[in-house]
Amino acid sequence: MTRFHACATCIHYRQQKTTAGIRRYCQRLGYETKPYYQFRCWTPKSHVQALIEKERNREEKKNE
Repeated sequence: MTRFHACATCIHYRQQKTTAGIRRYCQRLGYETKPYYQFRCWTPKSHVQALIEKERNREEKKNE
């Protein structure tokens, strides 16, 4: 995984304001979660995918 791998960067991560506070959960799995948790089903948001690709390209150029 990458340093970006966390629930908050996943396309399934949701936050919902309730009377008891903010509910953070995975829409796909239905679990309550925290932004920094990590699950194997992680699918990064498009802007995170771009950051990962940018970092990968930078590393490749560095290793040439």
